[in-house]
Amino acid sequence: MDVGPPEFQGPYRWPGAVPRRRAGPSKIRRLQRLIARIPRGRVSTYGGIARAAGLPGAARLTVRALQHAGELPWHRVVAAGGRIALPGIAGAEQRLRLEIEGVSFVGGRVRMDRHEWRPPGPARRAR
Repeated sequence: MDVGPPEFQGPYRWPGAVPRRRAGPSKIRRLQRLIARIPRGRVSTYGGIARAAGLPGAARLTVRALQHAGELPWHRVVAAGGRIALPGIAGAEQRLRLEIEGVSFVGGRVRMDRHEWRPPGPARRAR
């Protein structure tokens, strides 16, 4: 059966799209090590963890690192601005776990000014 011109047949590809490279296990492990360091009562964002791991713009890779993790404090990683991005019961559980640790909320968002954890960056050289 003819379904149109050849460019519309087969798997869909965005015009001009470049195939993505798969994230190596070393990047995933680097993100997981940072997530494991988030202290109790503090939170970080998906993007903040990625930037601290030297992977700016890789917030989605942080999500993947959490999905493939075992015993990580997953509830201490939130979306930008302190928003809980998990839907339904999972989001309610994340909020409950954070509240038990003493994290405060305003308008459904974590008070990032009080609870944001920023991993120490690389040492800067004196000039």
